[in-house]
This record gives sequence, C-alpha cells and structure tokens, in this order.
Amino acid sequence: MTASRWSRARHALGHSLKLRLVVVFLLLAGAMGLVFISSVQKAFSLSWRDAARPMLMDYVDHLSADITQDKGSPPSVQRAQAITQRLPVTVRIAGPQVNWQSHPAQAWSGWQYNRAGRDEERHRERWGGDKDWRSLVTRSTADGHTIEFGLNSDAFERRPRLVAYALAALLIITLLAFLYVRRLLRPLDDISAGALRFGSGDFAQAIPVRRAARPDELGQLATTINTMGADIQQMLDAKRALLLAISHELRSPLTRARLNTELLPDTTELQAQREALLRDLALMRDLVTDLLESERLASRHAALQREPTALGELATEVLASLPGGASVALEAAADLPTLALDRTRMRLLLRNLLDNALRHNTAPDGTPAPAVLLSLQRTADGGVHITVRDHGPGVDPVALPHLAEPFYRPDAARERATGGVGLGLYLCKLVAQAHGGTLSLRNAQPGLEVSVVLPGSH
Repeated sequence: MTASRWSRARHALGHSLKLRLVVVFLLLAGAMGLVFISSVQKAFSLSWRDAARPMLMDYVDHLSADITQDKGSPPSVQRAQAITQRLPVTVRIAGPQVNWQSHPAQAWSGWQYNRAGRDEERHRERWGGDKDWRSLVTRSTADGHTIEFGLNSDAFERRPRLVAYALAALLIITLLAFLYVRRLLRPLDDISAGALRFGSGDFAQAIPVRRAARPDELGQLATTINTMGADIQQMLDAKRALLLAISHELRSPLTRARLNTELLPDTTELQAQREALLRDLALMRDLVTDLLESERLASRHAALQREPTALGELATEVLASLPGGASVALEAAADLPTLALDRTRMRLLLRNLLDNALRHNTAPDGTPAPAVLLSLQRTADGGVHITVRDHGPGVDPVALPHLAEPFYRPDAARERATGGVGLGLYLCKLVAQAHGGTLSLRNAQPGLEVSVVLPGSH
C-alpha cells in the first residue's frame, strides 16, 4: 500500500464512526477467539497428559507386541500389513534382518525425524509436556529392531481446508456487521444533511425520524434538531416581519419629512441645513428601500419578473444614469446572449456594483485612480460573466470574506464621505443567487474586483 493510500485509509478510519465500530467488532471477535482457542488448548493439554497419553502408549505397546508375537523371531511383516489394512496407521520396521515400510511413498511428518541436526523446538510437544513425539510411537525389540508407528494421511477423506471456510465465514460476518452498523448509523447521514440544510437557511424539509413512535437515541437527536430548526425559522420569520413592518411604517414619515424640507424657504441662511437634511433623508430612504428589497430576495417565496434582457443595453442605461463625471469604461463582448432576467433587480445589481467601485476608486494618496472597468463576457454555458473592478486601495484580506454580509463595512469604509450602510454588496449577492448565479470578490492589486456569473439556462 502506497503512502497516499495509507494516509487516505487512516483518514477514513479516523473520520468514520462506522469503520471504527467494525474494527472494534473485529478486534473483539479476534480477542474472544484467541481466549477460546487458548482455553481449549489448555484443556486438551491437561486431558492429553492425564488420559490420552497413557492410552496411546498402551495401544502402541499392544500393536508392537502383535507384530513381534513370535518370540525370538524378527518382526512379522505380514502382521504389520494386516494392522495397516485394518487401521489408518503406517508402520516402519528397521533392523538387522527386516527393513520395511508400509507406505514408502508417503512423506514423513516433522515429528518422525530424528532430533539430531534438527531444531529441538520443532519437536517439542506443547500440549502434554512431552519433548519428543517420536518416543511415544517408537518401540524397540529384543533382537535390535525398531518399530515406528504413524498416521496414514491417505486413509482420511480429503476435504476443503478449514482455513478457507473460517476465512469465508469471517468475511461474511464482517460484511454483515458492517451492513448492520451502516444501517444502525444511517440516521447520522440524515442528521448531517439536515443540519447543512438548516445552516443554509432551508427549513422546508425536516430530518426524517426512524420509528417516530418509539425513537432511539439518534431519533431523539433528530427530533431535537428539528425542533431547533423550527424555532430558528420562527425567529427568522419574526425578524423579517419586524423589518418589513418597520420599513413600511418609515416610508410615510420619511416622505413627509422630505416634502417639508423641500418646502423650507430657499434662503442663503437655510441652504446648508436644507441640503444636509435632504441628503440624510435620501440616505434613510435608500436604507429603507434596501432593507425591503433584501428581505424580499432572502425570502423563500421571492418572485422574479423575468423577461428577455440584453445585458449590454441594460449596462449602457445604467451608465447613462450615473451622476456626471463618473469615470467607467465598458467592455462588452459582441456575442452576449439574451437572458431571462428581472430587469429591475439586475439594474439594481449593476448600479450598486458601480457605486461601490466609484466610491472607493481613489489612490492611497487621494488622487483619482484609473477608470472603473465594467466587463461583460459570455461564459461557456451560454451565460454572462460580469466583472466590475476599481483601482483603489483594495480591501484587507481579513475583511474580504465578509464584504457581502449584511451591514458589514470595513473600517476604511465607515467614514461618512465614503461609506454606505453595508447592504449594497449583500443585495448584489442576493440578486445573483435569485437568478441562479454566484458572486465572488478578490483583491485585484490594485483595487477590488467583483465577479458575478449568471448561468445560461434557468
């Protein structure tokens, strides 16, 4: 196994509860098997020393006496052949007169070799305490012959090896254990997916609870998270309702205040105060409008008034509506497709992006930077890639991920002369997402670049 595969295996084992439970199961099964085999081995050892070993020695004595039944005569090959035909044993006779083997083609077992020149540990009988198996099955006669008995392996029926059966059984048990653990912990996948949905603001689909009438611990956890999600949804709905109500209620007094301000006498003494009031009221009006629009777009029931839209023409209209002196360079590809878009909200997106870029398009020493660039390019899937870049000081990398969050403004933008209310880029992100697109930001060095990608199919 290569280093990368080993690393992936360790990562999977460290982050998968299912695999760890299966490994624990296998270790437990192995430990239990080891203890069982050791216990059986010890019991057999005691039984062998106390009962089986004496019986074996007595039986070997009986067989040897049967072969050497005639006193003063060498061992009888005929009687030895009769024994091997009757019993599943082998007989080997060695001596001055008779040298015979019942099964010469059969290989000797390890315990049938002489100890000389062999590893003593190989011949040690660990169960009964005997140091040499050969001494139990070998007998010597008075005339100098040696009779040695063994097991006839040809007499036993050939069967598949038990090791293969044991391995197959272990694999099957492991597979069944893994499938059971996977089924047992399947609610964790549902809980994880549900938590991700809740985190993204989607509370429409609750986490399924297995055996809801009598849930287990994971079912109780899923029920608790569902309750938490419902509570969060209620709080968010209440917050949205409050913001919408306040925004609607503020519109009327703001309109009356603006009207009363415009009706003030147009005198030199009141001119500065009058303009300041109108500027503040316009800022409050824009804030209320942005709040209403952001809540509408953030709602699950946000509706877009789509119509065929040529973004090149729409961008030209937005540029024409900018205040005089705005320095914006437009680069629009000739093959831009016509997309089904909400013109009002796309106009809002382009206007906010350009306002934000123009507001910060100054060099660190206060001198005007090069023109803001608005680029429209066709994407591979038939959509449009919108890029707006300024040439100002850019944004602190720490603040960059938060720029599209509601009411977030970096310290440099908090000055009254340059800072908005922190909803412009947030609205742009909502408009892009409502159309199935994305918004991203990066430091272009110099300046900030905002990219919006609108897909070609909806």
